[in-house]
Amino acid sequence: MSESSKYTPPNEAPPAPIHRVLVGQKALVTGASKGLGQAIAIGFAQAGADVLVNYAGDRAGAEHTVRTIEALGQKAILFQGDMSKEEDVQRMFAAHIEAFGRLDICVSNAAVQQNAPVDEMTLDQWNRVIDLNLTGTFLCARESIRLFKKQGIDKTISYACGKLILISSVHDIIPWEGHSNYAAAKGGMMLLMKSLAQEVARHRIRVNSLSPGAIRTPMNVEKLTSPEIYQQQLLNLIPHERIGEPEDVARLAVWMASDESDYVQGTTIYVDGGMLLYPEFIGAG
Repeated sequence: MSESSKYTPPNEAPPAPIHRVLVGQKALVTGASKGLGQAIAIGFAQAGADVLVNYAGDRAGAEHTVRTIEALGQKAILFQGDMSKEEDVQRMFAAHIEAFGRLDICVSNAAVQQNAPVDEMTLDQWNRVIDLNLTGTFLCARESIRLFKKQGIDKTISYACGKLILISSVHDIIPWEGHSNYAAAKGGMMLLMKSLAQEVARHRIRVNSLSPGAIRTPMNVEKLTSPEIYQQQLLNLIPHERIGEPEDVARLAVWMASDESDYVQGTTIYVDGGMLLYPEFIGAG
C-alpha cells in the first residue's frame, strides 16, 4: 500500500498537560521508537524523568524519541536490542544502570503481530509472537524486579521501590480471529502481571498493566484505506466514536508510574474508548 492510499483519521483527542510528577526518576521503555512506546517515553520526560529508549530495528524513530526527550531538558540514552533475547535484555539493564545509577520505572512495551488463521500459522509465527510479547515481558520483569529489590526505596524519589508497567491489549480479554498467537500472549501477560504483583507487593514494588484498544499507531492506522473502512471496521467498535491517541496511553502511564497511584497494585486499566462494552448491543435492546 502506498503512503498516498492510506487514510489518516482525524485527531479528535483533547489536549491535556502532563504534570511533572516523575522528577528525578529513571525510566526504561522498550519498543520506544514509535507508537505507544515513543509516546510513553516522551510523556515520562515531560513529567521529569530520564529515559532509556530501547528499539529493535527503527533507529531513526528511536533517535527522534531521544532528541525530543533531550529538547525537554531530560537525559536519554539509546539501546538497540531484541527483547526476546535474554542476553540483550541483560545488557540493556546493565547499560541503564551504568548511565543512570538506578531504575525507578520499567515499561515493557515491545511487541509484534504475525497474523494467520490457526490452520495456516507456522510454528515460527507462533514462536516469534510468544517469544517477544510474552517471554520478553517476563525477561524485562525479572531484571527490573531484581534491581528494584537491590536498590530499595528512596522516598526522596518515590514511595515505591520500583514500578513495572506492562503494555498489553484489549485482546487479553477479547478473542481475535486470525491472531491467536497475539491473543494468547496478551492473555498470558494478564496473569503474569497479577502473579508478579502478588509476589512483590510486600517489597513495595508496584506491577500493573495498561491495555489499549484501537490507538493511532502504525500497526493500526496502516490497515485503514478509506473513511468508510475507518467508520465501518473501527469506529463501530468504539462507543466513544474516536480512535485513541498514543498520548491517551502516555498520560495514564505517567500517572501509573507516579506516587499518585501508589495504592494501585495488580490492576489492568483499559484505555479503549469503551471497546469492551459490547458495542454491538447498542440499540439492540
